[in-house]
Amino acid sequence: MDKFGVMRAFCRIVDRGSMARAAEDLGVSSSLLSRDLKLLEESLGCRLITRTTRSMSLTEHGRLYYEQADRILQAVDLAEQQVRSGAQVMRGELRINAPHSFGTTVLADLLPRFASRYPDVQLSLVFDDNVLDLVQGGFDVAIRIRASLPDSGLIARKIMPVHQGVFASPEYLADCGQPEAPEDLKRHRTLSYSLAETPLTWEFNGPQRRVTVPISPQLRLGSSIVLRDMIKADMGIGSLPNFLSAPLEATGRIVRVLPDWHLPERTVYTLAASRLSADAKVMAFNDFLAAELAGRP
Repeated sequence: MDKFGVMRAFCRIVDRGSMARAAEDLGVSSSLLSRDLKLLEESLGCRLITRTTRSMSLTEHGRLYYEQADRILQAVDLAEQQVRSGAQVMRGELRINAPHSFGTTVLADLLPRFASRYPDVQLSLVFDDNVLDLVQGGFDVAIRIRASLPDSGLIARKIMPVHQGVFASPEYLADCGQPEAPEDLKRHRTLSYSLAETPLTWEFNGPQRRVTVPISPQLRLGSSIVLRDMIKADMGIGSLPNFLSAPLEATGRIVRVLPDWHLPERTVYTLAASRLSADAKVMAFNDFLAAELAGRP
C-alpha cells in the first residue's frame, strides 16, 4: 500500500465530503478509492469514516488521523516546494571530484571565472586520480576521463575529447635513439601511469594497421603529473594526455614519439547521480565547462 497516496486520498475524501467528488478530483474510480479506504482502515485496525447512503462522517479515530495526516501532507508539500525552488537558485555548496592532473592543470584556471560569475555558490573540490564513488563521497559532479564509461545509473555528459600521445625528452632521444615503429619501444625505457585502463600495454593506430605493444615500465606512477615530470627529466618514454603534454611540447621540453601513430582517444565526461540531482548549480557548471573547453586543442 502506498501510504502517502492513501493518506492523501483519505484527506481528499474528508475535504470534499464525498467519495465520488474525491475520486473525480484524483482521477480514479469510486470503487478504487473505497478499496483504498478499506485497506487503510484494516491497517489501522479501526473505522475512520462512518458512511450511510446519504452522508458520511468522521469517527473519533478518523478525526485524529485526518488532523495528523493533513499536517504531515502539508509539511511534505512545503518541503517539495522549497526543494524545487532551491534547485533553481544559484547558491549553496557545489562538490566536485576530478582527476588530480585535470583539476590542477585545467580546472584551476577556469574556476575563478566560474566563482566570479556565481558568487553565491561555494565550491568544494576534491582532486584524486583514484575513482571515488560519486554517491558515497557526496559529490554533485564528478569528472572522468575515459575511452568509454561502464553502464551505470549515473548521468553522463561529454565535455571534450582528449588526445593521448607518447612522449620523451630531446635528451633521452638523443642518448637512446628515436623509435621508428611501435615495436621499437620494447628496447626503450618506458614509464607507465598505473591507474590507466591498460597500464602495461599501449594500443597504437597507425598507417594501415593497429598494433598492441606490451611494455615493462621502469617506473609505474599513480600520478600523471609526476609521470610528465619524469618524462621531462629524461627518465624514459611515457604516454600523456594533450592537456598535460601541449605546453611542454610547444616549448620543446618534450617531443612526440611515433607522431604517425595514435593511442585511442578518450573523453572528458561530467557525471551526476541522477537527473534529479542535476540542479541549477550542476547544470551551470556543466554548461560553463563545455563552453570554456569547446574547441580546445
